[in-house]
Amino acid sequence: MTNVLFVCLGNICRSPLAEALFNHHVTKMGLTVHYTADSCGTANYHVGDPPDHRTIRNAEQNGVIIRHRGRQFHPLDFESFDHILPMDQSNYSNIARMDESGTWLSKVKLMRTFDPSPDELSVPDPYYGNERDFQKVFDILHRSTLELIRFLENTRSVASDRSGI
Repeated sequence: MTNVLFVCLGNICRSPLAEALFNHHVTKMGLTVHYTADSCGTANYHVGDPPDHRTIRNAEQNGVIIRHRGRQFHPLDFESFDHILPMDQSNYSNIARMDESGTWLSKVKLMRTFDPSPDELSVPDPYYGNERDFQKVFDILHRSTLELIRFLENTRSVASDRSGI
């Protein structure tokens, strides 16, 4: 089982949407036995809160359901997750500071590393934006999570080939 963690600042816009999209795709592809996902924020602003109502509405309009309550990133997440995907450089830096020994940093990659057509490295925060901004984030995360799953499946396939399974 591969565990994936999506991370943004408050865990109410980008990361819960990435988690929901990842789970949506994994379910449609019949891969739920291979992957689990969660999301969190580097700040504690919205611990226990549902995602932003605009994120929920946008996801629903695109056929994706979000079931999540906000939580904050914890250093134990380094041990619990195989892949940690912050939405931007600021959250990447926040996570990297928690890995004082540098032991876990190889698990951390910017989310848009998996965007097949990035125009920048960060997933923009739509919090102060409008519906168009929320849709832009949905589109970015939709294609990025699909590409992430392709990457994970290729990695899993190679590992299976090596083990003779």
